[in-house]
Amino acid sequence: LEIFIPETHLGQLRHALQSVDAGHLGNYDSCLAYSRVTGSWRPLPGASPYDGTIGVLAEAPELKVELRVSAARLEKTIAAIRAVHPYETPEIFILPLLN
Repeated sequence: LEIFIPETHLGQLRHALQSVDAGHLGNYDSCLAYSRVTGSWRPLPGASPYDGTIGVLAEAPELKVELRVSAARLEKTIAAIRAVHPYETPEIFILPLLN
């Protein structure tokens, strides 16, 4: 998975991922990587943005969080992410791996 989230919410996200055992690799859990990125967006009429103003292009620092999740844990993992994510529409990418 790739998840984009404000840095202020990394601890909450990490706890949510641990609660559903996402990022479990062999004899390790809580395995993830994150890097700082800059996100941009423009809220449209009807949006309820976490940050930004309707009709105005916004930019802010975010974290891109990456981790492996088994297909069996995917549904619970997505639900756990949505429960703690502050964005109205969280940006979550599901990338299937071949190995």
